[in-house]
Amino acid sequence: MRASQRVRGEDVDLVDALLSADERRRSSGTRFDELRAEQRSLGKLVAKAQGEEKTALLQRTKELAAEVKAADAEQGAAKDEAERLLRSLANLIDPAAPVGGEEDFVTLEEIGTPRDFAAEGFEPRDHVELGQLLGAIDTERGAKVAGARSYYLTGVGALLELALVNMAIAQATAAGFTPMITPALVRPAAMDGTGFLGQAAENVYFLEDDERYLVGTSEVPLAAYHMDEIIDADKLPLRYAGYSSCFRREAGTYGKDTRGIIRVHQFEKVEMFVFTTPEDAENEHRRLLQWEKDFLNALELPYRVIDVASGDLGASAARKFDIEAWVPTQGKYREVTSTSNTTEYQSRRLAIRMREEGKTRPLATLNGTLVAVPRTIVAILENHQQPDGSVVVPEALRPYLGGRTVLEPVK
Repeated sequence: MRASQRVRGEDVDLVDALLSADERRRSSGTRFDELRAEQRSLGKLVAKAQGEEKTALLQRTKELAAEVKAADAEQGAAKDEAERLLRSLANLIDPAAPVGGEEDFVTLEEIGTPRDFAAEGFEPRDHVELGQLLGAIDTERGAKVAGARSYYLTGVGALLELALVNMAIAQATAAGFTPMITPALVRPAAMDGTGFLGQAAENVYFLEDDERYLVGTSEVPLAAYHMDEIIDADKLPLRYAGYSSCFRREAGTYGKDTRGIIRVHQFEKVEMFVFTTPEDAENEHRRLLQWEKDFLNALELPYRVIDVASGDLGASAARKFDIEAWVPTQGKYREVTSTSNTTEYQSRRLAIRMREEGKTRPLATLNGTLVAVPRTIVAILENHQQPDGSVVVPEALRPYLGGRTVLEPVK
């Protein structure tokens, strides 16, 4: 745990503070048990005693009651402190994850070749200009109505979102996932249990009067779906595909991606979520990655897969793979999907266990984004654009767009 905290850039001393608190919890628990045993024994002696002996025993009984109460309070406080420190620890990192910060990822593969627009004889337009030509994206009215980092999808833009969502749900259902429409508002236990009230707390919207959080991903309600439950091992894996709106404050991103719909406060997403055995978690992680690749391949987008470095994992992930699509006008890859193996971290916090041969133990949870709509729209528009501002619709997406082969500029 110390090594894990160190490579994550987290507080290493937290581990020793936890060990100390746990020692206090156990020693105070032992002290409480000893006092309770003496209390029970004393009760039997008082019943038989007489005279001065009984008076002395009754006096000790009063003293002992106060000591038991104090020991119980001490035990409770030590337990609460140990639990608080435990929940402050990030997940134990996978030793295979690269060590370092945001820029220290390892590129695992690059799929597809970015178009050479210069060779084709025209300068590519960015997604904002294309969105205006197609009557698909309106960021000006979005900002007028909802403020910065807000937008409307209009006309074929709205149809494109619905097509992507339906295509994603169809792929997930064919792969055996149960489609889910999840709550956008959750209780604190669900948000904390998934690990989003630690490092990520600054990006979470909280409705104080209602004591509810707006989810930043359907991972939260999907993880909490089986909260406080025991699942028979023969039912695993359980796979869910949740469609939801996602809300993020984007704190700390002032000046980043202020143009267009790459970084916004609200967007739609289809998220895969899996409950499985800890022994199969690593293999399931690879399967989630492959399903994400299948979706990007079907959209005919150039992309790369990266192994995210330790300092950029977030609290819950032991290991994470990102898929970044090529954005021509930025000349670089940008994240469009991600998949994380959170091992037993979330299941322990949410009290979700598996029953196997009459015994129970924590199971493993994993998540993976199949489609995050705005950034996928950005990638489709920019990579499949034509000189006149039209956009060729990837063949796999056409059945979900009423058979459209091309998105034409509005007149």
